[in-house]
Amino acid sequence: MDDHEARLKRLRMRSWRRGTREMDLILGPFADSELAVLDAPALDAYERLLEENDQDLYPWVTARLRGDRAGPEGHAAMLDRIAAHSAGRLREIRGA
Repeated sequence: MDDHEARLKRLRMRSWRRGTREMDLILGPFADSELAVLDAPALDAYERLLEENDQDLYPWVTARLRGDRAGPEGHAAMLDRIAAHSAGRLREIRGA
């Protein structure tokens, strides 16, 4: 396994094993479908985001699902991307 594949595997594991089920269900599916297409700077941004506490991440992501802005500006682009992915999954689940 090369370094890039090992990194993706590690990030997927960290995404699915956050500590709160809510964040597992937000970040795990995002990681499964999006990490492979992220470039190196975006992977770096995602890895930095994973350093944040779930108690902070959850309201930042859910605020974006409501169309609000929350969280540090340095994480804004990645939070927007995660929220967009989550919104798409919610539409699929609801059948809309």
